[in-house]
Amino acid sequence: MGEFMTNFPSWQHLKGTQPVPNVPMQHERVMSMEIQTVGVVGAGQMGNGIAHVFALSGFDVMLTDISETALQDAVSLISRNLDRQVGRSLITETDKSAALGRIRTTATLTDLGPSDLIIEAATERETVKTAIFEDLLPHIKPETILTTNTSSISITRLASRTDRPEKFMGFHFMNPVPVMQLVELIRGIATDEATAKACHAVVERLGKTASSSEDFPAFIVNRILMPMINEAVYALYEGVGSVASIDTSMKLGANHPMGPLELADFIGLDTCLAIMNVLHDGLADTKYRPCPLLTKYVEAGWLGRKTQRGFYDYRGETPVPTR
Repeated sequence: MGEFMTNFPSWQHLKGTQPVPNVPMQHERVMSMEIQTVGVVGAGQMGNGIAHVFALSGFDVMLTDISETALQDAVSLISRNLDRQVGRSLITETDKSAALGRIRTTATLTDLGPSDLIIEAATERETVKTAIFEDLLPHIKPETILTTNTSSISITRLASRTDRPEKFMGFHFMNPVPVMQLVELIRGIATDEATAKACHAVVERLGKTASSSEDFPAFIVNRILMPMINEAVYALYEGVGSVASIDTSMKLGANHPMGPLELADFIGLDTCLAIMNVLHDGLADTKYRPCPLLTKYVEAGWLGRKTQRGFYDYRGETPVPTR
């Protein structure tokens, strides 16, 4: 250690040397970059909502999905949701037309290359997300910020599979995106301050509120919400109450706007199970063990509203409890 300090040039030795040029640091370049173009990967329930709010806030959006049908359905849904906002006098017809004009679609992932910010909103499976980022990397700009809408997977681990862990963040919207005001922003271990500030600025421009979470399994909202839903499924599994009685009890007894089993159907039972598995594996605590009944519903393909059956059957005019 002494030899190292002896051989290392002292500050006195450096006096009088040529000044270091005033070149902006990389993080300063990121901060000064105005995010205007946004790429959204995945045109499903979350992706179309994300595209909706970004386009309505003045961003140019490129929405991609492997399915052309999914892209067409997403644009139709965005249009209908904008119509609802017009009907409630939240926006004008001019706002709606301008927002739709800012959305372009493509089935080619690499078309997102020129984007300033990319938000991945694909299936909640780490292998899928990792593959998407690996395919994107050769085509994006050096300053592009990569983010993921994951509801539970490690941001640090996802970031480590890219060439820019310092420009990688969790950008977790709540469902339905146009209605819910919260966005969880999650920094990985390598995320730099400039990237965090840039993402906070984007959330502000969207008119939403950011909450900062540390990179622990399921972050804040789902760390608290999913065990409650899982416990409701256990109450059903153990015969404590029926679907209707459990949901009614929480709506009228705890003043929840939606019962936990109804909410699970809305979120998607496969997503609920995936998050519980992340919590169970990541925290190694038996209190996060997914209820066997939740697993059974997922194995049956009864995933909730998106498959017309879950804890309720949605195939008729009125949802009917399945247990």
